[in-house]
Amino acid sequence: MLISTIVRLVVPMIIGKIVIDQAIKNSDIGLLTYLIIGISILYLFNYVANMYRIKWVNILGQRVIHDLRKNLFSHVQRLSHNFFDNRSAGSILVRILNDVNSLQELFTNGIINLLMDIVLLSGIIIILFVFSPPLALAVLIILPIMFFISTKLRRRIRRSWQDVRIQKSRLNSHLNESMQGIRITQSFSQEKENTEFFNGVNSDNYEKERLAMKKSAYFGPFVEMSNAVGTVILISYGAHLIISNQIEIGTFVSFAFYLGMFWEPISRLGQIYNQLLVAMASSERIFEFLDEQPNVKEKKNAKIFKDMKGNIVFDKVQFSYDEYRVALHEISLEMKQGQTVALVGHTGSGKSTIANLISRFYDPTRGAVRIDGHDLRDMRLDSLRTNISVVLQDTFIFSGTIMENIRFGRPEASDEEVKEAAKLVGADDFIKRLSNGYQTEVEERGNILSAGERQLLSFARALLADPRILILDEATASIDTETEVKIQKALQNLLKGRTAIMIAHRLSTIREADNIIVLAQGKILEQGNHDELMRKKGEYYHLVKSQFEMLDAL
Repeated sequence: MLISTIVRLVVPMIIGKIVIDQAIKNSDIGLLTYLIIGISILYLFNYVANMYRIKWVNILGQRVIHDLRKNLFSHVQRLSHNFFDNRSAGSILVRILNDVNSLQELFTNGIINLLMDIVLLSGIIIILFVFSPPLALAVLIILPIMFFISTKLRRRIRRSWQDVRIQKSRLNSHLNESMQGIRITQSFSQEKENTEFFNGVNSDNYEKERLAMKKSAYFGPFVEMSNAVGTVILISYGAHLIISNQIEIGTFVSFAFYLGMFWEPISRLGQIYNQLLVAMASSERIFEFLDEQPNVKEKKNAKIFKDMKGNIVFDKVQFSYDEYRVALHEISLEMKQGQTVALVGHTGSGKSTIANLISRFYDPTRGAVRIDGHDLRDMRLDSLRTNISVVLQDTFIFSGTIMENIRFGRPEASDEEVKEAAKLVGADDFIKRLSNGYQTEVEERGNILSAGERQLLSFARALLADPRILILDEATASIDTETEVKIQKALQNLLKGRTAIMIAHRLSTIREADNIIVLAQGKILEQGNHDELMRKKGEYYHLVKSQFEMLDAL
């Protein structure tokens, strides 16, 4: 950068002061020849310097973007569930992809060009005042006016680019949602309405972009006008100084060179300024995520679960998702090692909240959750969650092979261990019928598989991880009766020695549970095994009775 800048500053000085005022004026062909060779060598140095500058700056810029995106993704991965509860997947994608991309041009070109232009402008101003202070003052008189106007524009342009990033986030969020829900859209024949809504969001995005670009475009023509004014002043006042013998013709020519060079970096500074405003709007959104702290925090001196047994105790636990809604009211319960505990109740009774607290996706508002006598807030998150496997009703299958999906929770597992886990849950039969067996590539979210097949894969994935605690949240809801019978048989062997928490609306799946806890509005109504609760003829009895009456009616 320095070599390139020095060459650009020196050459006009050589042309004006030596080539014109000495070699040409005195018809010194020998000196002129040496000067031409010298200038050629300087430009060769400039070429080599620019080549390496561009190469190294681009490498540096790409590394900065790579590290920023890596750190942002890594940070988001560790944020608590409430962060994702309050944001759409599309808006998160925009920040990791688009907002980081908008910084790329600034880091690969903008910053180094900014340094070059500042050095170049400083050098030009110093040289102009050394050559002729009166002429320098005359041609640079418009600078204060230009800086005053550009400062006025700054806030308006910055706000415009902030609006663009917000609107682009909405656009991406809606697009992501539309793609995820395309089956629902088509099943209700809402393609036209969905397209119209997208067009509205897209039009708003276009309008925000247009306004931001319009405001940003003011700067370029203003610089061109400033250049024109400076040139007019140079010609008129410079001619007067030459006629009055106050400056040489060579000085005038050097001034012309420097003045042309002066407005070029000014124009580039305007472009860099626009880049900077876009980058500032994006960086504010990026650092908003990076500054976000997980609600579930790990203590510096957190302990490790060395040999988890699986004894779970809720000690007067109260939990609220927000200040208006209490999900659990001072729950006290115990789940002993090796027990299968079923959580039963209507929607919103607190079943999934209990499961989330056991995995420490949230911390209790009051009270404590303990496993093997350890308060979960005192333990390391990874040592807790590696001992827990969760199977949800809406299971998630990653793009990749069947083998990779089952191995997800335990990457070091052998192929034989993967196949054994699949056999134990009854998934081996349908996997073998696939085109490439365990090496079959599944699409995003496992779309080539049926709901029941995806659920079986999630069972195999959870069981391969060999957890001490297994949480089944409506895990058999998507499986037909015949497959459910197979899984129930497999679970009888697999759950031995493990603490299992089963959340189910189909009460037939929990008859064999050691303890059934009936919840309502975040409170425990009753608990016991199936026979005990049926004899009580309480809430559980009425739930079972109403469910069987519905089946009889069908």
